[in-house]
Amino acid sequence: MRAVYLDHNASTPVHPEAVAAMLPFFSERFGNASSVHGFGRAARDAIDTAREGIARFLGAGPDEIVFTSGGTESDNLALRGVAAARGGGHIVTSQIEHHAVLRTCQSLERGGFAVTYLPVDEHAMVDPEDVRRAIRDDTILVSIMHANSEVGTIEPIDAIGAIVRERGIPFHVDAVQTFGKIPIRLDAWGIDLLSFSSHKVYGPKGVAGLYIRKGTKMVATQHGGEHERRRRAGTENVPGIVGFGKAVECRSREMTAEALRLAELRDRLTGGTGARVADVRVNGHPTHRLPGTASLCFRQVESESIVLGLDLKGVGVSAGSACTSGNVEPSYVIVAMGVPLPWAMGAVRCSLGRGTTADDIDYVLGVLPPLVEKLRALSPVGAV
Repeated sequence: MRAVYLDHNASTPVHPEAVAAMLPFFSERFGNASSVHGFGRAARDAIDTAREGIARFLGAGPDEIVFTSGGTESDNLALRGVAAARGGGHIVTSQIEHHAVLRTCQSLERGGFAVTYLPVDEHAMVDPEDVRRAIRDDTILVSIMHANSEVGTIEPIDAIGAIVRERGIPFHVDAVQTFGKIPIRLDAWGIDLLSFSSHKVYGPKGVAGLYIRKGTKMVATQHGGEHERRRRAGTENVPGIVGFGKAVECRSREMTAEALRLAELRDRLTGGTGARVADVRVNGHPTHRLPGTASLCFRQVESESIVLGLDLKGVGVSAGSACTSGNVEPSYVIVAMGVPLPWAMGAVRCSLGRGTTADDIDYVLGVLPPLVEKLRALSPVGAV
């Protein structure tokens, strides 16, 4: 049976060059980067090289990059670090952020902080003017994602950043789904903190980064040794960081061409599905969306049934976002967009990557329509 992986927003296969770069650091170059002997210095040099490469890719300084264990930790460090430095105040975010941001904000609310959760339009787009209106005299941070992981909408970060910069407020951007996929302009967009992750860009799991603009006031939330310039204690994941650095190096060569190719394949998938299946809608902004993300709602079909049915045909997709898969409730992102329940219950995300081919898309277009037809005939939601 053919195997077609269309869940790259959840995780990507590690690039072969990244695997090759990592291997020595599991064996002969195993030193702790905090050790002063030769073994430790070799590990430290490898971390420094990766940090410099990632900083160069972002247009940042190496001392502005902090390595973490994942995008979730990066988001937590950004929000909690600024909050702890201020001691109180107001935060602005949106209703469709990743749970790493939303649940951190909810936790901060329980600790006495005030949070405004901005709505989005039918395309999952945040209105910059809503950000302007939400800012208060006691606002200490604005956190808006660069692109939504589920529907792929790219937010107007440049316009939002300009508004936030006018007020002199720190601006955090969760770029886990855009780093290495589309360009990011730290200075032009006024970004002070940026979360990004390795396993979304063909690097290993268990390592990520947080860009912290020099001069941004924040404190460490994890305490221990002197690692990462006292901003994130804990022995560095040397093999992971090396693999992350190599994956980013590969992205610098491949990103632009791949974005164009994936956009064509994405449109082939959405257009072909629309031509073959009745009552289907494409979610997200029609033009401002990630090149490899296709979010589809199938009316009166449960998304989990589609996911399981495609899995039996060797196709891997997700019901909404992978972090909430298995939940029978409709996606909070789709609900925030105002999608009616009979459609929202049938949200499926297909996310393409560097290994996706036109033949893969055509295979999906061959198995998806009869599956939806069968499920509509069997599903109890058909009466909704």
